[in-house]
Amino acid sequence: MITMLASLAMLQSVAAAKPSSPPTPPPACDTPAHSGFDFWIGEWDVFPNGGQKQVARSKIEKLYAGCAIRENWMPLQGAGGGSFNSLDPVTGRWHQTWVGSSPGRVEFEGGMADGKMVLNGYWAAIGGPGKDGLVRMTYTAQDPDTVRQHGEVSYDYGLSWTTSFDLIYRRREENSQ
Repeated sequence: MITMLASLAMLQSVAAAKPSSPPTPPPACDTPAHSGFDFWIGEWDVFPNGGQKQVARSKIEKLYAGCAIRENWMPLQGAGGGSFNSLDPVTGRWHQTWVGSSPGRVEFEGGMADGKMVLNGYWAAIGGPGKDGLVRMTYTAQDPDTVRQHGEVSYDYGLSWTTSFDLIYRRREENSQ
């Protein structure tokens, strides 16, 4: 009985005690660095650079209080995929995880360089079975309604590069279906 009374008294004193200061909130994701990829946010029709035949639609949205950017890639033919992008506040580097309709994922890392978002990562079998490549993707805002995504691949650890894809994102009109 004495032990139970002592436990009850201790619980009452803990409940009555007020913390000396409120817990520190997590840092906000509203810094200029967190806005580095904002030019890509929107709903887009996607075309090959220099071409007029649409190849995909893409929806890019900012989520989780500005801490992440998610892409939903919807090709007009073939399988889709998407990416999840975030800024590491410690290193100041952007990270992208791409997952397509086939098994596996690709991890990219990079950041802003000369007003462009540049991300690099190793992509298994991008050149065919057993032919892994280093991929460099450069995203460039050409104007408020146009973004270029230029993908290059290197099979010699970055000594030489070849264009793998070159896409133009055109902002969808609000009335488009």
